[in-house]
Amino acid sequence: MKPGSNEEDWREDCAPRRVLELFSTKWTSMILHTLHKIHQGAARTGVLERSLPGISKKMLTQTLKEMEHSGLVSRHVYSTRPPAVEYRLTGLGKRFVEPVELLYAWGRDNSDALDALEPRPSSRR
Repeated sequence: MKPGSNEEDWREDCAPRRVLELFSTKWTSMILHTLHKIHQGAARTGVLERSLPGISKKMLTQTLKEMEHSGLVSRHVYSTRPPAVEYRLTGLGKRFVEPVELLYAWGRDNSDALDALEPRPSSRR
C-alpha cells in the first residue's frame, strides 16, 4: 500500500471489490441487460438462452442460480406440463441494471477505442 493511501478503502470487503466480484462473469451483466432491455424484466429460461448467443445451458443455469442467491432475480415456477420457470428482475436487480446499461452504452459509443485494444490471450475475438 502506498504511503498516504487509506487501506480501509481497499479492504477485501470494500464496495468496489464487491461490485467486481458480482460481475466477475460476463454472463451476469448480460443476463441483467437481456432481462431488462429485451424482455421487460421477466423471461423463461429457454427464451433467455435463445436471447444470449454463446451461453451454454449449464452456464445459464449456474449464473441464474448465483443471481437468485444474490437477490438480483427471482425464480417463479408455474405448475404447467412441463413446468415453466420464469426469472424476473428484483428491485435490487433493477438497481444493478442502471450501471450495466451505462457501461454498455459507453461501449457502443466508443467501439473504436475497444477495437484499438490488443486482444487478450483468453479473448474470442
